Amino acid sequence: MPRLPLPLYSMDRFRRRLASVDALPQLCVLGVVSGLITGGLMVGFRLLLALGAMTFLPDGNPEAFEGLAPTTRALLPLLAVALIGLWLWRQPVAGRQIGVAHVISRLTYHQGRFPLRNWLTQWWVGLISVLGGLSAGREGPAIHLGAAACSGLGQRLRLPHNSLRVLVACGTAAGISASFNTPIAGVIFAMEVVMMEYTITGFMPVILASTMGAVVAQAVYGFERPFQETGVALGSLFNLPWIVVSALVIGLLAGLFVRVGRCGVRLDGLPMAARFALAGSLVGAVAWWYPQVQGMGYDTLGLTLAGELSLDVLLAVAIGKLLLTAGAVACGIPVSIIGPILVAGGAAGALCGLLGAQLMPALAAGPEVYAMLGMAAMMGAVLQAPLAALMALLELTHNPNLILPGMLAVVVSGLTARQLCGCDGFFISVTRHGLHPLQQPLMQALSRVSVPAVMERDLVRTRRRVTREQASALLEAKPVWVVIEGSRDDKPVLALKAADLARWMLEHDDDDKIGKDGKLDLMEIPGQRLDMAPIHLQATLSEAFTRLNDKAVDALYVEHGHRPKQKRISGIITRDAIERYYRYSDTPPA
Repeated sequence: MPRLPLPLYSMDRFRRRLASVDALPQLCVLGVVSGLITGGLMVGFRLLLALGAMTFLPDGNPEAFEGLAPTTRALLPLLAVALIGLWLWRQPVAGRQIGVAHVISRLTYHQGRFPLRNWLTQWWVGLISVLGGLSAGREGPAIHLGAAACSGLGQRLRLPHNSLRVLVACGTAAGISASFNTPIAGVIFAMEVVMMEYTITGFMPVILASTMGAVVAQAVYGFERPFQETGVALGSLFNLPWIVVSALVIGLLAGLFVRVGRCGVRLDGLPMAARFALAGSLVGAVAWWYPQVQGMGYDTLGLTLAGELSLDVLLAVAIGKLLLTAGAVACGIPVSIIGPILVAGGAAGALCGLLGAQLMPALAAGPEVYAMLGMAAMMGAVLQAPLAALMALLELTHNPNLILPGMLAVVVSGLTARQLCGCDGFFISVTRHGLHPLQQPLMQALSRVSVPAVMERDLVRTRRRVTREQASALLEAKPVWVVIEGSRDDKPVLALKAADLARWMLEHDDDDKIGKDGKLDLMEIPGQRLDMAPIHLQATLSEAFTRLNDKAVDALYVEHGHRPKQKRISGIITRDAIERYYRYSDTPPA
């Protein structure tokens, strides 16, 4: 049957355009909306942190744990793990997954669709872990809350899954941007850590989302740059060898962090209550003497860059905060790690700078230079995201003088963690062993497009047995495929090439292959017939490719509609069509 043209402005046309690889204008619109949504969520999250801090922290500051009595700040983490544990205990195992690792997992294995209960869990755990004095940041919650909200928008609008991937990246970038006020680092983080690819189609909407997230945050909190150090410079190239040594040390610390954080399987034999109590007790014990290890630690990082922390405090932050954060993750407490590793990296860098000043008193740069380089080196090594770490260094310090030494530090620390410690990126290491699906070129390419972009829409549906007149009527619509339905239900089981049916009709007279009931059996027509299985209209080509292999069929019929009685077939997608798209992906079909 001929297809009616879609209205110029309609959701169906919008969805069909998004199914293609070149739907840049539509994705940019989604990027703007995603940035505004995520920016609003981050403002709400920070307001809730401020409201919670007003109840028991000095001056209502979510980071003012130093102002509490030692007993209070030591017991606070135990209360926090109890509240988190009670919430998680009521959730199924799948409902306890939150944070950046959860975002990557949902993007990889669930096409970017997020459960609501995990989203609600992220609110609770994110707020309690920071206000309760655990070593935790707000970036993990920012990424999960933003990515899931933007994906939820796409699901609500029934957008194809290839656009859900971009929406997840938009929410990730906007979350980082609104949390740190670092729009460029947000974009690079989303593409390097979450999406694991760089494409023009992906970059532009993500840039817009990150921009809008920063605009919303700046409209509420102003143009804050908490670590701005514009006048700091390296001073002498003689510092470069010591920067290499410092980065090597920080890379080893990053490898230690990843290994401790990933040793949770060794603690699985312990009850959840015991693991949580262990993590809370360790934080409380260290916080009795060094409250700087608690919370996000941005105030501590500011004091580190200003050179106002003593040697013992720097050691406690560089080693203690690093291990306490990794220990919490190993014990099953899903805290955010990005902020704490920045703080610990800054303290470790400052320690290296102080040692360098003792070795080269006349030439060594100030400890604040090494502290800033330590931030980027630790972040780049733990996440295996060198570009994101460099952009964070530039935007957090607003100091382009540090880019050259920062590049050296990030590369050395990243190589150390990967080669000497055998550590992949922290978040990737939680997924399956072997090559990650997002790192496979075939699956990456197929995930960018949904099935409507390559499916064949010219088809007719019929029963297996038809009269010659009915067969002629089917061919009058000039279809490419004749879809043969099952005898007991309306589900398609096979697809016959219409050209093969037309050829048989020309070559045989009225009496050939005609049964006693006067009907011919389409299953007896010689020609190309394909076994089929269903797939929904929103699926990506990677989903279709996987389903073809799982079902061991030659083609898929694409269903449109949600209720069983309303479902209709929109088209057919064959294995050959997918292979042709991948082979000629530079010029994808319309």
